[in-house]
Amino acid sequence: MAQATQLRSIDTPESAAQRIFLLQKTAYRKQPFPPFNERIKNLNKLEKMLLDNTDNITAAIAADFGHRSAIETKLLEIFGNLSAIRDARKHLKKWMKPQKRRTSIMFVTGKNLLIPQPKGIIGIGTPWNYPLYLSMGPIICALAAGNRCMVKLAANSQNLCNLLQKLCAETFGEDTVAYLPGVSGSEFTSLPFDHIVYTGSAESGKTVMKSAAENLCPVTLELGGKSPVVVCDDYDLEEAARRLLYTKYMNAGQTCVAPDYLFLPEDKVDTFVEYARRVVTERYPDTNNEDYTSVIDTRSFKRLRDTLDDAIAKGASAINLTGNDFNEELRKFPPHIVVNPTSDMVIMQEEVFGPILPVMSYRSIDEALTYINDRDRPLALYVFTDDEAIQEKVLYETMSGGVTINHCAFHVFQHDIPFGGVGASGIGHYHGYEGFLELSKLRPVFTFPKVGKPDLFYPPYSKFHSRLFTVLNKLKL
Repeated sequence: MAQATQLRSIDTPESAAQRIFLLQKTAYRKQPFPPFNERIKNLNKLEKMLLDNTDNITAAIAADFGHRSAIETKLLEIFGNLSAIRDARKHLKKWMKPQKRRTSIMFVTGKNLLIPQPKGIIGIGTPWNYPLYLSMGPIICALAAGNRCMVKLAANSQNLCNLLQKLCAETFGEDTVAYLPGVSGSEFTSLPFDHIVYTGSAESGKTVMKSAAENLCPVTLELGGKSPVVVCDDYDLEEAARRLLYTKYMNAGQTCVAPDYLFLPEDKVDTFVEYARRVVTERYPDTNNEDYTSVIDTRSFKRLRDTLDDAIAKGASAINLTGNDFNEELRKFPPHIVVNPTSDMVIMQEEVFGPILPVMSYRSIDEALTYINDRDRPLALYVFTDDEAIQEKVLYETMSGGVTINHCAFHVFQHDIPFGGVGASGIGHYHGYEGFLELSKLRPVFTFPKVGKPDLFYPPYSKFHSRLFTVLNKLKL
């Protein structure tokens, strides 16, 4: 007999994180299946908390960044979550309803059900780039599914974390939703959660998986990667520039689904550069203004400078689209394009995660798709074309976590389709109904029919059972 796996357990809490975990576990055991009205009440509380504290949340995020566009915070992080709450609230009764499934013909008078049940305690690990959106998104799914949540934000988001710790304690109590300032990543992921939702780099995702494996804890990983953009010959180039550069340079390029590199028809690169200068200068005439976000910290600023210098040293052409100087004090990094990068450059080996856009050219769409397919599967892929045949070719000859056609990143904001990666860009998905399912146990339940002869299958076996096998097989049951 195989030896049972010894999972981690917590009997006597030695830290704040362990204390809160035990508090939530006790509350879960008292109410393992919160009713519809209780879940709606929690979603309403969350909505009110965000609405009542919009300015404080915006200020806390700006303080963590040094400077963060208030409009981008309100539209992308706060409104994005408010919209998700309202969608979950609208559909929750349907989501919670047990699903009837057909029975096998031999048990036709029986009954099959799938009951979505709360998993329990959900651990949520969130990076600094969209700390509210990427922590509240899983919280919304978790509360809708009847779970409780513990949240770890990045060290760069401590102003926000301190604020949300206070607000959630006042709004829910620590036994329902708790943010944990100061907890280490290793301590957090070692807790015996019932599911972990983690957003971050691929390397840190591997560490989370290893730690979760000690508890046989399922994980949802959103890991980013190098998301490509392909602009096709038929699409209006100026409009493509306006659209893709918005999603590239919002939050100063510090977005997991930002366009990471761009493929253009060979004869359109120079024209695109001119359009890009015009568009970016129009939007950010001075990168020290209120609309342009700072790079999160000095280390990241230096990494981006080193990445740009590496590309220039190896022969690429770097174009400062606004002509503004680098502002190291405010960590304002002007939007750049790097033309004709090569695979030996750091910029084509690692996710850029900043306001630098590599631009490559292609002679045929197959050339671009081959390049994409030779690399890790990205979190997102974007194609600009009105030609449906080319759209289908790109969709069915590549693989990515998600796709937006004729814009970038907007698939993430659709409540009725899931968000997540594939391969190196992630595991699992959340948002909307799929997020509800991800954080639920779909529990199969079979009720044996009142009419039936189960003893037909019982030993001692005889020739009758041999004939039974033959008959059942012939009937194709």
